[in-house]
Amino acid sequence: MLMEEERAQIVEYGKKMSAAGLSVGTSGNISIYDPETGYMAISPSGLGYFDTKPEDVVVMDLDGAIIDGARKPSSEHGLHTIVYQNRPEARAVVHTHSPYATTLACLHQTLRPVHYVIMGAGVNEVPLVPYVTFGTPELAEAVGEVLVANPKTRVVLLANHGDVCYQASLPKAFGLATNIEFTAQIQWQCLCAGEPQYLTDEQMASAMERSKTYGQQTK
Repeated sequence: MLMEEERAQIVEYGKKMSAAGLSVGTSGNISIYDPETGYMAISPSGLGYFDTKPEDVVVMDLDGAIIDGARKPSSEHGLHTIVYQNRPEARAVVHTHSPYATTLACLHQTLRPVHYVIMGAGVNEVPLVPYVTFGTPELAEAVGEVLVANPKTRVVLLANHGDVCYQASLPKAFGLATNIEFTAQIQWQCLCAGEPQYLTDEQMASAMERSKTYGQQTK
């Protein structure tokens, strides 16, 4: 079975995404990209994450051809491929319908630096992709346009839809999606309670510098 380890990891993190409430039902999707083969493993369409097995995960190329797998791939496979085509460093994409990030996207608001953990996005303000019907080439094209216009962002909000996060590995992409949802929740709660006080560019730069020594340091 091609990309066996990657397929197993997608099943594992699909369960984590569902359990964390980042997506409900069969919504949301996950992929991993292997630059050596040019293949992408992606979650199947319409299967619950706790019902998905590694063999259900589909392997495709970035032109949309199915390389291995009997299942229909996620309807958003074009959205994933556009990320890999525009971000050579991307190795995993997590697309969620997480409640608070989606709430801001439905308000057509960007995600702003109300909390420093937004720094994982690579930018101080996460851009918004205008609404386009889900699962269409037009949505993938719109995401691509926003990625080109915002070359440092690792996250985009999709108007009236959800968010898309990429990183150098699936654990990191999942962690980023979790932090984006946390930041969105804080922003929403602040908007409900009063006027959010956003961090300045200088404060965000200081937090970014401080993050370089965060956690366990290896020699």
